[in-house]
Amino acid sequence: MSFAKIYTRGLLGLHAPQIEVEVHISSGLPSLTIVGLPEAAVRESKDRVRSAIINSGFLFPTKRLTINLAPADLPKDGSRLDLPIALGILIASGQLPENCTDGFEFIGELALDGHLRPVSGTLTIAMACQQAQHRLLLPTANLDEASQLPEFEVYAANHLQEVCAHFLGSSPLKAAPQKSTAASSRYPFDLADVKGQLRPRRALEIAAAGGHSLLFKGPPGTGKTLLASRLPSILPPLNAQENLEVASIYSVANAQHTFGQRPFRAPHHTASAIALVGGGSQPKPGEITLAHLGVLFLDELPEFDRKVLEVLRQPLESKEIVISRAARQMTFPANFQFIAAMNPCPCGYAFNQDSRCQCSPESIQRYQNRISGPLLDRIDLHIDVPPLQAQELQERTPSENSETVRQRVMKAYQQQIQRQQCLNQALSPTLLEQYACLDDSSSKIIEMAQQRLNLSARAYHRVLRVARTIADLAESEIISSSHLTEALSYRGNSA
Repeated sequence: MSFAKIYTRGLLGLHAPQIEVEVHISSGLPSLTIVGLPEAAVRESKDRVRSAIINSGFLFPTKRLTINLAPADLPKDGSRLDLPIALGILIASGQLPENCTDGFEFIGELALDGHLRPVSGTLTIAMACQQAQHRLLLPTANLDEASQLPEFEVYAANHLQEVCAHFLGSSPLKAAPQKSTAASSRYPFDLADVKGQLRPRRALEIAAAGGHSLLFKGPPGTGKTLLASRLPSILPPLNAQENLEVASIYSVANAQHTFGQRPFRAPHHTASAIALVGGGSQPKPGEITLAHLGVLFLDELPEFDRKVLEVLRQPLESKEIVISRAARQMTFPANFQFIAAMNPCPCGYAFNQDSRCQCSPESIQRYQNRISGPLLDRIDLHIDVPPLQAQELQERTPSENSETVRQRVMKAYQQQIQRQQCLNQALSPTLLEQYACLDDSSSKIIEMAQQRLNLSARAYHRVLRVARTIADLAESEIISSSHLTEALSYRGNSA
């Protein structure tokens, strides 16, 4: 036989489209041509494949080889196509049985001696193979990722010889057992580390319970970053599907992630807009996608470039980011919880008329104006974090730990899901009318507050969502005036 077809997968954002590797051997001067929009790493595979085949004890055909990667209009990148190309050549040259790879898909980079090296995006590819009801054969180094999928048949090998021995029948590979995906819910930080700061702790609990965004504002050293870093430890654990969703994103991004934990991303203030939202010539996930189902924390918020911050406005509302390029358009998930921290002025000490602050009113105004009004309007809770006194720091009575707070948060979570199938942060205006009804006294309170604080329609609805969360934490079906007043107190600082 002089023709063979092998199946593999590419990566297009968070999707893994199927690729057919077609190999044809014909008479003519020895050559190897790869067509089908191969990029540099794919074009270079012919040299890796040739050496791997020879060093694995097989013959490399001294004829004209044409390799087509279909569909031809889909760009092919990465080194994961090495293994399927090598197998296609061996089948087309008659060194492996015809149709022996039916029902299989392959990924893997080949070393010159035939060893298989790991590739990125394994979990995303495995999920696509499972949906197509195909088995997957990959490098052993990628087995742990792929074996997280339940009821999925995956095979692993260390060398091209092992793969060939399996299809020749001399040494069959065994399907790998499913890996135990015990989620790790142990976080390195605990809320018990925070001394005092009862009001900021309360705001953090409300933000966790309803999925709300939060801004901490205060002088240096008051615990803003300390508080923000503890938020993941009081959030409910991810379910099985959410765990796979997060792990798939990190697999495509080739980044480290602890399975079972909610992501916590804290990019430096020098990050670019593309680093934050994703992009590039071949669009990759950015920080907001890596924070999907977790927390995005921006410390020193005014130090970020204003244009960089403005790109957050649309994802905060839509919970996704659409990256458009001339050749293609990709949509990445961005359902993250936004937390930020900032100083009140350039020197940091313009808090309660601190005598250490030497900043002029104009410089303080310029500093705070680095954050646009539309972005501030999208932040639900605005909290002052005051300096701690020595006696508060010396307090030995233990604070509530993360586990205690998490139990209350989870109870409020479950109440929201049972009532409206979403968190309060995601309530639409129609659902707000249904589930955040106000009595006459509460209606008068929010009418007065809207006039006094100049609340926009967006801010008005966000206050109601926060009030609904406060009521849920209090296990109350109705929003009382005390719940609404507390919600408004978290909004007054933004006026």
